[in-house]
Amino acid sequence: MRQVTACDGVKLYCEERGAGVPVLFVHEFAGSRRSFDAQVAAFSARHRCVTFNARGYPPSDVPESVAAYSQDHAMRDIAAALDGLGISAAHLVGVSMGAASVLQFALASPERALSVTLVGIGTGSDDPAQFRESSEANAQAIETHGMAAFAETMGRAPNRYRLKDKNPAEFRRFIEQLSEMSPRGHANTMRGVQARRLPLYAHEQRIARLRVPALVVVGDEDAGCRKPSEFLERTLAGARLEVVPGTGHAVNLEEPTLFNRLCAEFVDGVEAADRTAGARRA
Repeated sequence: MRQVTACDGVKLYCEERGAGVPVLFVHEFAGSRRSFDAQVAAFSARHRCVTFNARGYPPSDVPESVAAYSQDHAMRDIAAALDGLGISAAHLVGVSMGAASVLQFALASPERALSVTLVGIGTGSDDPAQFRESSEANAQAIETHGMAAFAETMGRAPNRYRLKDKNPAEFRRFIEQLSEMSPRGHANTMRGVQARRLPLYAHEQRIARLRVPALVVVGDEDAGCRKPSEFLERTLAGARLEVVPGTGHAVNLEEPTLFNRLCAEFVDGVEAADRTAGARRA
């Protein structure tokens, strides 16, 4: 366990396991560092795996003011995690909210992103006004009814029920972990990060200029992320899109074996290309 300090003094809880080229995992709104247990177990034999809880997610600090939560804060917190652990560059893997933060980090600091894997990215991009409304409604529900009730509601979402069908034990763990999170942290994250996040399409010109190897993964039943993922395939140079059949939002939880294989093959390919390029330069 390590604590790193964000640029505004917020303490972030990090864990690392393994050795080798670093891989940093960034979790979704309904997750935590524990969402990547299956990935860390698979990757740590050959990579230095780093996970951290976002601000608002104990044991990371939970700032009281919504002003301390934003897409920019989330992007800078990735830098804080890398800096705090002495990592100059890493392969970055993000799911949903974490994927949005990973993309913004890569856009701002491409030299620090060896590659990006973006899973279930772009929720709300096709109807930003409705997404803002639902984000505020979710924040109010969390404040009124608490995290346990919100977790049960989240578990019934159309893009979540597949997890319950495929892996009941993992689904129960998902509900239990979400239920134990901070109502203040999640409400502030919903208002400060989610509701204020620009649609993915707003970054089209910046994305088109990005030159970082990218793997985009989306479940075929994750309706809100299909078009944004296809947009990235068209716009981000060399991006590879994988659509996973019979799968909802959190592909890494629903199909961990398949996801680990896709991600490992992608990362291995990037590293092999880098070695080849280095040999040519030498």
